[in-house]
Amino acid sequence: MTMTTCNTPARTTRKPQPTAFRMIKLALKARNQRRALRRLDSATLADLGLTRKQAEQEANRPIWDVPANWLR
Repeated sequence: MTMTTCNTPARTTRKPQPTAFRMIKLALKARNQRRALRRLDSATLADLGLTRKQAEQEANRPIWDVPANWLR
């Protein structure tokens, strides 16, 4: 008995690029979340497992620097 294999290339699908409107929306969402993070007290940050320094570093990131999973 012979075995036949098929070496067809896998289809690659392009993910659509985010639109300008969506990028602005995500940037504003990031800005709002970072402002809220900056306002948290030390006890709440500790509950989240963050130090004040880590929270400030995140809050100071540019608004266009959003997590990669937001762009999917």
